[in-house]
Amino acid sequence: MRKLSRRDFIFIGLIVCIFAAFIIRFGFFQIVKGKEYSKVGESVASQVINVKASRGEILDRNGTPLVANRQGNAIVFYGSDFPEYSKKPELQKIRNEEILALIRLFESRGEEWIDCLPLEINEDGQVAFKENSDNDISAFKSKDMLNLNSYATPDNCMDALIDRYSLADYSTEDALKIGSVCYGMLKNVFNSSNSYTFADDVSDELVSIIKENSKKFPGVDVEIVTYREYTDPTLAPHIVGMVGNISAEEYAEKKDTYSMTDVIGKNGIELAMEDDLRGEDGYKTLYTDADGNTSTQYTKDPVQGNSVILTIDSKIQKVAQNALKNCLDELAPEIVGTAPAGSVVVLDVNSSDVLAAATYPSYNLEDYNKDYEKLAKDEAAPLWNRAFLSAYAPGSTMKPCVALAALNENVITEENTVFCSQIYEYKDLKLRCTGAHGSVNVVSAINYSCNSFFYEMGRLLGIDTLNKYKDLFGFGQKTGVEIDEAVGVVDSPEYRQSISQVWYPGFTLQSAIGNAGDLVTPIQLANYCATVANGGTRYKRTLLKSIKTYDYSTTVWENSPTIAHKNDISAGYYDLVREGMYLVGTVGFCADVFSKLPIKAGAKTGTSQVERYVNGQKVIATNGFLITFAPYENPQIAICVALEGGTSGASVAPVARDIYSYYFKSQNDDASALLEGIPTTDESVQGTTTQPNGNSNDTLLQ
Repeated sequence: MRKLSRRDFIFIGLIVCIFAAFIIRFGFFQIVKGKEYSKVGESVASQVINVKASRGEILDRNGTPLVANRQGNAIVFYGSDFPEYSKKPELQKIRNEEILALIRLFESRGEEWIDCLPLEINEDGQVAFKENSDNDISAFKSKDMLNLNSYATPDNCMDALIDRYSLADYSTEDALKIGSVCYGMLKNVFNSSNSYTFADDVSDELVSIIKENSKKFPGVDVEIVTYREYTDPTLAPHIVGMVGNISAEEYAEKKDTYSMTDVIGKNGIELAMEDDLRGEDGYKTLYTDADGNTSTQYTKDPVQGNSVILTIDSKIQKVAQNALKNCLDELAPEIVGTAPAGSVVVLDVNSSDVLAAATYPSYNLEDYNKDYEKLAKDEAAPLWNRAFLSAYAPGSTMKPCVALAALNENVITEENTVFCSQIYEYKDLKLRCTGAHGSVNVVSAINYSCNSFFYEMGRLLGIDTLNKYKDLFGFGQKTGVEIDEAVGVVDSPEYRQSISQVWYPGFTLQSAIGNAGDLVTPIQLANYCATVANGGTRYKRTLLKSIKTYDYSTTVWENSPTIAHKNDISAGYYDLVREGMYLVGTVGFCADVFSKLPIKAGAKTGTSQVERYVNGQKVIATNGFLITFAPYENPQIAICVALEGGTSGASVAPVARDIYSYYFKSQNDDASALLEGIPTTDESVQGTTTQPNGNSNDTLLQ
């Protein structure tokens, strides 16, 4: 017999290992998983169900949650077991009776179910359309839904509902309720592979009752889902944004990765960071055996969304919102042609960070979906993000830019003066100044906001050179924030030609004082002010500090400041311009308001005129602006405040004062009172969400 070689032993060993692995695997399936797979084999029905991933949270720069998640119960219908829709009345009645029984159970417990029907019974007992539901009514009548004419009356709609869902034997009230659920299932494409959510955020007690009566409610089950929860739903709503059910248009575009029942970011950070926040859904299979018993097997675990950490400081944001509201409400009697409206932006001078951005009037995130149409029709436009989207003629806030242009182009020096007699003559024009300032140099011209001085600078520089410096400071360009912002306009002969207008020589002079056709946003003005404050570095602005995994264990992305442009204007020229702004803050227009601050601030006010219609009559209103930075000696933050229809930029100085008081912890002001309900630092740490590793968000985000 041949002696076995080493190669033979290796071959035999491999064969033995393969058989051993087979036996072990076979035993695992037969013994360990035997019962589970036996049940699957005995099942008479199965349904693959989407398992929603938890959406990532949104936090401020210090780890304070702005948008968090909490778990709750949703009552869902599964198409594999729920009575099917049928045109046969006797079969449809089975479905209707189950729906009505479930509705009555909810009402007996004082709990709500999802009513998406734009019909109701009014005080007169008649079927009527719900107020502020124009979009829902149009969708309800559409070809894909009830296929009714656009002029169909509420009674027409009710008749169609009764006919479609065999509701003639029910009272009008019950028919509306059943019809609402049936319409909701139609709208959300309820079928064997697409579940329908009947109710959200249901109490544990009601869940127990439904579970105990599962045979009475076939196809009805409970899902543990996550719900968006706001630490303060009034805090930075225009930045945070909202989620909502995916629209038909969104689904058509994203159907490869989204289902008809998904929620999606609609605006703000929720929209901008959708891909990070959303996560990746998993799947589970629901098996039903011959006895009606069910079992579930997870085939793919969901991947939770990433959490987004903003540059926003929630406490500065709250102070800014309160200060803006208080100031504008106080100025309301002086505001022409509109309700009080405005915005404020706070930036870090030495980085890309946006620390706060507030708009007034504003809204409550928790009321957004419920009150959307009312909010959308409000003439005060509370949904509009004035801080990023409104563009205004900047008025005299343009003058520091013009001063730097004149100095850098050697049109003037520190010693040069212009004589202001209150009237500036140019060709056949006689332009007025705000006063007779006498001989003014660049520093005093900024302090007095002398139009005559800057008219002369405009004449000497010309529009092309003026616009070159506007470009350096970011006018007519987006600042870089991740949510929607306006570009604005840099006025020029070419721009006027593009809108079929003529450029007149006097426009150059008006451009030098910010009253031609230039349009700038508050965040552009704030970024321009920050650039002046730090000596010429214009940052690309961001609302994002970092992105972390859902459990905060891993940093996915971290922001590093991005420089949009660094100009080479002499540091000495910046010193002169900042000196002029220092005078505005200490002895000029803002001196009284800023006098008790613990720091010295530089500032520049501005006004511009705008036409408004009040009761059909055209009136001229004034927009007011303030740009300011502090501390003067070592700038840290820059602020822009904008007021629509007010009297002057100086009138909104109290907004900046309150922000400075809080930021620099004024000894003369009760800074904590400015917060109105925002917790102290210790309280905010105690209130943060504790993660699985035992650390608070504050610790993790440092």
